[in-house]
Amino acid sequence: MNDLQDVEYEKFWRRLQQMGLNAYEARSYLVLVGHPRFKALELAARAQVPRQKIYEVLDSLVEKGFAQVVQEKTKLFSAVEPGMAIPAYLQRQKEEQERNLNEQHSYGQNLVRDLRIAYAEGHVGRGTLDYLRIVNEPSQIAVQYRSMLGAVEREYLEFSRPPYAVDPLDEQLVKQAAARGVACRILVEPEALDDDHRQRLDEYAAYGVEVRLISNLPMKLAAFDGTQGLIALLDPVITRPTWTAIVFDHSGMGEAMQGLFEQWWRKAEPRPSAD
Repeated sequence: MNDLQDVEYEKFWRRLQQMGLNAYEARSYLVLVGHPRFKALELAARAQVPRQKIYEVLDSLVEKGFAQVVQEKTKLFSAVEPGMAIPAYLQRQKEEQERNLNEQHSYGQNLVRDLRIAYAEGHVGRGTLDYLRIVNEPSQIAVQYRSMLGAVEREYLEFSRPPYAVDPLDEQLVKQAAARGVACRILVEPEALDDDHRQRLDEYAAYGVEVRLISNLPMKLAAFDGTQGLIALLDPVITRPTWTAIVFDHSGMGEAMQGLFEQWWRKAEPRPSAD
């Protein structure tokens, strides 16, 4: 069937399939690699591809850039040199995946917009506890946090403690909020600062973000404009650190969290210089 050693053939055949060719395509390409040219039915016999399938297989190999027609009159086929065929194929696969991801992102953004309208219409009448919600999933906590941070207009306050759903010292939205005039203050536990974090402190200061250090913060807290925010508490039962977040939209709760933040802010130490 081929001129490669059985072990080599099996290895190459499987690797071509892992890359995206089907079994018939991989087998046909390996036979073509070892010979200058073949007629379709000759190749079918050598590659053990059903005769009724060989033209479909060859058309696919030509389309994917692994085979070429070298003589139109009798339609002989030869392999495209692997150093050209494989990188070009992988590049096309990468570009196609990127196009698909961009399309999915676009569809997702449109879906979010449409579903938000439906969600708002379905939640016109507020329930008794609509101003409080419990969120356990870190990715959902991150979405809530970024949504409020992106919409904040006047003031953003945070108690920052690991583990992070979103690290406030590595988040562009914090700098963007400060750049548009939002008063941004973050309390950080010094034990959580590594070298990368310390280097970012001066960058944040340049944007107008105030950072102070204090140990043993009682919770994770992010408060926005005195009305919205998240409070995250460590689960006391589970050994592995796990946060449960309460998302609030309540002016009384927001005012209480502002007061708590100010108490801890007054006790905290100024940020150290990165130098």
